[in-house]
Amino acid sequence: MTQAHQGPLQFPCDFPIKVMGRASSSFELKVVEIVRRHVPDLGEGAVRSRLSREGKFVSITVTIRARSREQLDALYRELTADEDILMVL
Repeated sequence: MTQAHQGPLQFPCDFPIKVMGRASSSFELKVVEIVRRHVPDLGEGAVRSRLSREGKFVSITVTIRARSREQLDALYRELTADEDILMVL
């Protein structure tokens, strides 16, 4: 794939994905399960979570080693299709 088709990203690269949803005991696990389907070699320490001020919402940041634009697109599609996930950045 040429530089023009990749855009500004050079693969492979470290790429942070932020996922937001309602705080629950299973939300982080669900996000990690989805990410692992696309990034089976997810590294230790790749996941960070932060509760909102009132504790109603949580943001999960997962830093992956992205291999291609297609991988990122497929991951974003699956994350945004999940009904418990409110936003993906």
